Amino acid sequence: MTEEMSKLPPQVQERLLRYQQLQQTLQTVLAQKQQVELELMEVEQALSEMQKTADDTTIYKSIGTLLVKTEKAKVTTDLNERKELLNTRATVLGKQEERLRTQMKDLQTKLQQDLNPVSPS
Repeated sequence: MTEEMSKLPPQVQERLLRYQQLQQTLQTVLAQKQQVELELMEVEQALSEMQKTADDTTIYKSIGTLLVKTEKAKVTTDLNERKELLNTRATVLGKQEERLRTQMKDLQTKLQQDLNPVSPS
């Protein structure tokens, strides 16, 4: 702990540490959410391209370093399932982000009250 922080009451120190933990957790959630949204865009783009192809078009699916010939219907089903999963994950992360922001706001209010006590008039 820094010298300034060690001068603060233990309750305030705990709140500051909790606030920092919430900030770090929020950063992680935002990074995950961004990654999910990017993958979701890729899946939607792939589905859009699949709609433009004929049913008898040869489709290859990437599995690791291999390209494997597959059926359009199977790929479409897999992509739709992935899209649904990603949408659910994005919703969960959005709610988690909202909850973290609320907790941070509440904690920030308490910290401001702790650090700037109302002086009697």
